[in-house]
Amino acid sequence: MLRKPRQRTFDEILQELRRLHFDVQNAAGDSKQKRIAKNGCAIVLEPAQNAAGLRMAVRPGPVIGGEIAQLVDRGFQKFFKTSKAEFPATAERLHTLHQFVEELKEVAGSVTLYNEALGTVSDEYLYDRVKGRDLPLSQRPVPAWDLPETR
Repeated sequence: MLRKPRQRTFDEILQELRRLHFDVQNAAGDSKQKRIAKNGCAIVLEPAQNAAGLRMAVRPGPVIGGEIAQLVDRGFQKFFKTSKAEFPATAERLHTLHQFVEELKEVAGSVTLYNEALGTVSDEYLYDRVKGRDLPLSQRPVPAWDLPETR
């Protein structure tokens, strides 16, 4: 009969990450948070509310200019966004990020969802066609085809 694996504590997960050559450091600003890095990618983790496991404080991304970049999908292309700039997401960087996340999940014993297993999942989706759809009708931008003609 299959047994459910024992969930590791936060300290056990950190110890295993160090053993697998992840760089584990204290995150700036919070003594409980740890910045985990490897192969140019990083994530900030903290202990979960219960005794075992972990929680993401900052989503994983490549480190650009010392900052963890956020993956943004604009419909036609993905970009890595920092507080200072945006960079096109190359296949190489996306592959490295995907490997980083998969290795981290394996150590933590996290579940991998189907869509995540297919490839990298974006942090934000900013398609032109859906931009502003969550606003009330009175506040939505007027589409170009509904603007009055000015000839």
